[in-house]
Amino acid sequence: MRPVHQGLSGRSHYARPCRIGRQLVGLRCSLPDSSAPQAASPQMRTVSENPRRVAMAGVAYFAMVFGAGFILGSIRVPFLVPRLGERTSELIEMPFMLIVVVYSARFVVRRFALTPATSVRLGVGLIALGLLLAAELLLAVVLQNRSLAEYIASRDRASGSVYLAMLLLFSVMPLVLARVQRARETHVA
Repeated sequence: MRPVHQGLSGRSHYARPCRIGRQLVGLRCSLPDSSAPQAASPQMRTVSENPRRVAMAGVAYFAMVFGAGFILGSIRVPFLVPRLGERTSELIEMPFMLIVVVYSARFVVRRFALTPATSVRLGVGLIALGLLLAAELLLAVVLQNRSLAEYIASRDRASGSVYLAMLLLFSVMPLVLARVQRARETHVA
């Protein structure tokens, strides 16, 4: 174990690995050790500040939301679109996707032990957004045999604007959860 930082009492605190299941998620300070050296040591760096960890969280967030959207789309297209039309069926799907986005963001934040730092949370959301847009455009061009311009022009104005709002919410949801958590903590205290 190595010293992490010097406590208020002047004694160094030692870090120990913190595990959730079998995966190492960070370092936590243990109780002060009276035999610890008195030299100052660097501040504790959390694992979630690691760029690789942020990227992995962004990929996981993307995979969860894209997978759920793919499943909902495979229900929407053959069953709802012929009966209700594309606009109505897309608008019906949006609240379900919002629920998926919120729960996926909560899961990723907890699973990867993300700090509430704006750069970390926004980084996760932007990585996931980039992957989602790339996957959707790739699927539109490859599976539907459309050009990118045709795909963009084919979007309905009403459902397309709601879709853009959902993309914005998707990208900032990890950050929104940090703000909500902070507001709850200050309200309780």
